[in-house]
Amino acid sequence: MAIGIYFAPSSMTTGQYGEIVQRLKKAGAGQPKGRRYHACFGEPDKLQVFDVWDSQASFDKFGETLMPILTEMGVATAQPVVMPVHNVIVPPKKAAPKRVARKPARAKKAKKAKTGRGKK
Repeated sequence: MAIGIYFAPSSMTTGQYGEIVQRLKKAGAGQPKGRRYHACFGEPDKLQVFDVWDSQASFDKFGETLMPILTEMGVATAQPVVMPVHNVIVPPKKAAPKRVARKPARAKKAKKAKTGRGKK
C-alpha cells in the first residue's frame, strides 16, 4: 500500500533544499526507487515536503541516505507524519504529435525522371 510522508522541519531554506537535492543526486538518490511523487512547498525560509512512496520499506531505504545529509545541513526534522494513501490523481500524459511520413527527395527526383516531368 502506498504511503504519504509529510515533513515539517522547524526551518529549511530554499538554499538548504537546493543543496540537499544536489547531494542526493551525487549519492545516486535523486530519483529513488519507490518514490512516486515529491513536492516541496512553503515560505522560502520554512519549506515543507510531501512525498508519496510505494511502501514504508522504500522510504526507509531512502532515509538511510537522506537523514545523514539533513543532519550535515543542519535541518532539524521532527518525526514525519506517515499515512496510508487512499488515492492519487494525476493528469494523463499527452500523446506525442503524429508525424506525417515523407518520401525521400531521391524518390521524387526518380519519379519525375520516369514521367518526364521536371524536364525543360
